[in-house]
Amino acid sequence: MSNLELGIIGNCMYSALIDRKGRVVWCCLPRFDGDPIFCSLINGDEDDVQEGFFDIVIDDFSHSEQHYEHNTAILVTTLYDQHGAAVQITDFAPRFRRYGHMHRSQRLIRRLQPINGTPRISIRMRPTYDYGARPMQTIQGSNYIQYVAPGTCFRMSTDMPVSYILDETPFLLEEPSALTFGPDEPLRYTVAEATRESYEQTLQYWREWTRSLSIPFEWQKAVIRAAITLKLCCFEETGAVIAAMTTSIPEAAGTERNWDYRYCWLRDAYFVVSALNRLGATGTMEEYLDYISNIAAVADDRLLQPVYGIALEKKLIECTIRSLRGYRNHRPVRVGNQAYEHIQNDIYGSVIMAATQAFFDRRLAHPGDRRLFERLENLGRQCTRLYNVPDASLWEFRGFSRVHTFSAIMCWAGCDRLARIADHMELYDRGQYWHAQAERIRTEIEANAYDPERNTFVGSFGGSELDASLLLLHDLQFLAADDPRFIGTVEAVEKELRRGNHMMRYMDPDDFGAPRNAFNICTFWMIGALAAIGRTEDARGMFEEMLSCRNHLGLLSEDIDPQTGEMWGNFPQTYSMVGIIHSAMVLSKSWEEAF
Repeated sequence: MSNLELGIIGNCMYSALIDRKGRVVWCCLPRFDGDPIFCSLINGDEDDVQEGFFDIVIDDFSHSEQHYEHNTAILVTTLYDQHGAAVQITDFAPRFRRYGHMHRSQRLIRRLQPINGTPRISIRMRPTYDYGARPMQTIQGSNYIQYVAPGTCFRMSTDMPVSYILDETPFLLEEPSALTFGPDEPLRYTVAEATRESYEQTLQYWREWTRSLSIPFEWQKAVIRAAITLKLCCFEETGAVIAAMTTSIPEAAGTERNWDYRYCWLRDAYFVVSALNRLGATGTMEEYLDYISNIAAVADDRLLQPVYGIALEKKLIECTIRSLRGYRNHRPVRVGNQAYEHIQNDIYGSVIMAATQAFFDRRLAHPGDRRLFERLENLGRQCTRLYNVPDASLWEFRGFSRVHTFSAIMCWAGCDRLARIADHMELYDRGQYWHAQAERIRTEIEANAYDPERNTFVGSFGGSELDASLLLLHDLQFLAADDPRFIGTVEAVEKELRRGNHMMRYMDPDDFGAPRNAFNICTFWMIGALAAIGRTEDARGMFEEMLSCRNHLGLLSEDIDPQTGEMWGNFPQTYSMVGIIHSAMVLSKSWEEAF
């Protein structure tokens, strides 16, 4: 049965997901949102899938082991047979500096090493196109195979017998060998030389990158893995950060909550920038800010979309793919995302808050200037217009709209940050204006979204429902941590939405009924809120529980079944990686305290 016990490799251009037996089950080329040439992850039960994967099979399989090379995105899988023979598979996507530029070819490299005895293996290479509808055609060369689909051609080069691979013939692996799969281009060196050089330089890149990170004293391994995974979710060409690598992994068993997450959501902007800033990953942060600035540059008085494509595409038309049977046969499989048409008024504040970093961070090569401030003021004007207008909320409700409290608070935050930027730039008249706008919005929020009898803020103006976004009132600096209203809100949300050590995002039925699984980022929000109000031990307990729910490689999806701890939802989830980083930073003892 398919599951999310998967590893990820990538190079900020494309990625691949690999299961515990070394099977590539998901890979979109030439970039994250492309046609998945390996798509078996979302094509029914694993044992029934005949196409859309790339694996190395050992005869008389016994068991496997899997780990990452220390502080890298290089994945090592070892397959053992029942007689003790073993083959080690090292998978990676090349990423290193060459001639002053970052080399990140869309090439999957698999190095094979017999490490005990003489394992007998077979290689099954079965790429598809048109979302699994058809297998690619093959053309045999001297030491390569071309895989051909309409309008594209890939090449696998190898130092193993090509005929064995084409026929999937079992053979004895007696010496180190390698395969590369990617663009239809010949290698400049032998396969052995090219893959060895790429391995060594990619290993060096990732270890140098992780050495530059700022990490907490506690939970270092978890934070480093989350940071590498967050980096892998960056489309470096434009600076976009995708929500997840996959489409249509359902939020819960037996539901149709299947969405395509291979795009960039503006609601994530502030949280992603905050995590990158905490890590000291300023290069990645600045690239993401450039992406955000490009969106702000065309805003003027037009409404922003909640989500954009990784190269600023606006139309992400949602359709159903009938050629794929879905993750564990959960249909529909969706491509595109209707959310690009939604009205979500929180996004203006999110963009402003993310861009605020550019005005105060002296490390950045391109600090914020008057021109960027004026672009952000265009978004601020939308905040003043839309803070009390019904929307779909950050939860993207499809069937109804309300004046959501979180959206209003994000609009307040946008005005508040504009005031701070203006004061910093000594634009005191603009600062006075935005301070006044922020205060006006705050007054209305407090009048319409606070329930004094229950001592809690509520999810919408005049409503009674609660949702987990209210846990961010302190983090967004709307309320102080010791404000009785914040403490009351945390306690009310906890009482209604906490399930053991996991948090639901809300409980009222939506377009698809009542949610059944916990939403991981909400659990991390609760961890932060508990720490803020002094319940540190409870927060640490929740955090340790969340870490125990990661898969064997330290990765998390979007959702967790609070009863079983099983992961659901698209994978790996950027929000969840951000949550690990933020929680560890908040809860860890300092380096000074540790010694």
